[in-house]
Amino acid sequence: MSTPQEGNEHENAGQDVIAVDADDNPLELVNRLDAHTGDGIRHRAFTSLVFDGEGNILLAQRAPEKRLWGTYWDGTVASHPVEGQSQKEATRQRLEEELGITPDQYDDLRLTDRFEYKRYFENEGVEHEVCAVLQLTLTDRSLDPDEAEVAGLMWVPYERLHSHPEWYRQLRLCPWFEIAMRRDVR
Repeated sequence: MSTPQEGNEHENAGQDVIAVDADDNPLELVNRLDAHTGDGIRHRAFTSLVFDGEGNILLAQRAPEKRLWGTYWDGTVASHPVEGQSQKEATRQRLEEELGITPDQYDDLRLTDRFEYKRYFENEGVEHEVCAVLQLTLTDRSLDPDEAEVAGLMWVPYERLHSHPEWYRQLRLCPWFEIAMRRDVR
C-alpha cells in the first residue's frame, strides 16, 4: 500500500486505487486520497447505470459526508475496483453494499463504454479517472439503501433525462454521470 500524504486523517487515506494509463492498463497502486488531491492521479473507476423494465433510470444522491460531490445525484453507483477485482465484480459489490441490490435482481450486467475525464471539485479535490460504464436492468426493484452512502433515490424517465438534461440541472448531477449519459447512444 502506498503512503498517504502526511497529516491526512480522512478514511480514504487508508485505501488504494489502481493508477492506469490512458488505455486503462494498470500501472501501480496509489493512495486513494493522493489520487483525489492536488492535480490528481489517473486511476480506474466505474459508474453503473441501473434501469427498470419501463425505461427509468435509478438516480442516487450521494451522502452529504462524501468528500467529493456530496449531495450530488449520480447514475446509481460509482466507485473504484480494488486490485484483482473486475469492474463487473466491483459493481456487484457496490450495488449490494450501497443499495441492497443482489445479483438475483438482474442478469444483464454489461460493460457499455469507457472514457477518461478530469474534473476539480471546489477546493476539496479532483477526479482524474478512466471510467468504465456498466448497465443493468432490474427485474425486482426492491432496495435497501445504506444511508452512509446514499442520501436519496429517484427513478427518472431516462429518455427525458438523456434528451433534456437541462430540465434536471437543479439536481446537480455528478460529472462522470453526465459524461456517461451524454455518450450513451440508445
